[in-house]
Amino acid sequence: TDDQAPWALKASGYAQAHTPNMDRLAREGAYLPNSFTVTPVCSPSRAALMSSRYGSELGITDWLNHGSTKYPGEATLGLDPAIVTFPEVLAAAGYRNALVGKWHLGDLDKYHPTAQGFHYFMGFRGGGTTTDNPTLEKDGVEQQFEGMTVDILTDHALAFLEENTQRPFLLCLFHRSPHTKWLPVADEDWAPFADLDPEIPNPDYPDLDVERVKQMTKEYLASVAGVDRNLGRILEALERLGLAENTMVVYSSDHGYNMGHNGIWHKGNGHWIVKNPPEGTENVPKGQRPNMYDNSLRVPTMVRWPGVVKPGTVIEQTVTNLDWYPTFAAVAGGSIPESETVRGRNLVPLLRGEAVPGWDNDLYAEYSTKHQSRTHMRAYRTPEYKLVRDFLNPERDEFFDLKKDPAESRNEIKNPEYAPIVADLHEKIVANMRKVKDPVAQGL
Repeated sequence: TDDQAPWALKASGYAQAHTPNMDRLAREGAYLPNSFTVTPVCSPSRAALMSSRYGSELGITDWLNHGSTKYPGEATLGLDPAIVTFPEVLAAAGYRNALVGKWHLGDLDKYHPTAQGFHYFMGFRGGGTTTDNPTLEKDGVEQQFEGMTVDILTDHALAFLEENTQRPFLLCLFHRSPHTKWLPVADEDWAPFADLDPEIPNPDYPDLDVERVKQMTKEYLASVAGVDRNLGRILEALERLGLAENTMVVYSSDHGYNMGHNGIWHKGNGHWIVKNPPEGTENVPKGQRPNMYDNSLRVPTMVRWPGVVKPGTVIEQTVTNLDWYPTFAAVAGGSIPESETVRGRNLVPLLRGEAVPGWDNDLYAEYSTKHQSRTHMRAYRTPEYKLVRDFLNPERDEFFDLKKDPAESRNEIKNPEYAPIVADLHEKIVANMRKVKDPVAQGL
């Protein structure tokens, strides 16, 4: 999904979410509560998924704004076709691959999904489309479809399943939901929320626009419900076609989302949702709140793999979207070329329930914003602490004690008690920047 918060899932403990099919995946497979993206915005996250490399290595550090006049070079950017993606590895292993939905890794033909390992594409190359009656590309031709976008994409995903029951396949169904805007949705998806007075995470946050947060929460959860309903259609089709027992289903999102948390909404390029936002600066205009909060970095993730993943498994280890490439290659029996740099780790041992001594539960993440704001945020997170450096705006540096303050509400960067930990995490940030040859590391 696009923009799904880690809390927008009843299995996470958020009772107001309407996600029976997502919860079913958690019951029938594994739930990974410490699953993260390494960049909390669309294009770099999707590039990391496809290549198992950081956006700074790929020249994709923010969402690709192909229609921008302010950044005229943006229209020519995309995921380098020379990089071997995980779909290409699976194609070489004999898989028939489809992408239905959002790509957002280059508008030009040379970046087309069918040039990056997919045999079939139906969807949109850019960052978004409408919630209903969308214009989508099918068989290389753009045309308008009638109906709800979430349903239309699922219709075409189902058609691919129907046509590929007799051979190994990879189907990536990348919905635009629950990306804003959220409405309209189908009546049945709105029904659970029509009369809801939603609980919000911190209604006492100073100057919070509570009514706006509540209305947005309802619309957002309805959009998630539309995805869930269509997930049910996919699961039903797998059973009907006799594919369920031999198909691995992975559910995740490109990044998380905030909805009033810490006074903001949106993802890593967050916006204040207070009535009188702080004054802006040269690089961060008024109303903007770029961040590396856990709600931006963490993604809802479930894996159902019959006969391998024990139902009801909870995998507590830290994993990232870099890890799916080597995992899928291992599952499919694919061979990753030795020339390719792969940053992620194979998750199969964790999925099998095997003990993996020495698993590193730290997370390194990055986000250089360049559209609504200008930042060079780099973060290092352990299960106990998180340091966020903004190398362009050092006054924005943050440090959180996650055990004492899991909501990340108190910035302890100036607290001398934490100075040794801050120094240690800073060195780890710099070491990771140098490892991936981050351009921002020059001069550090």
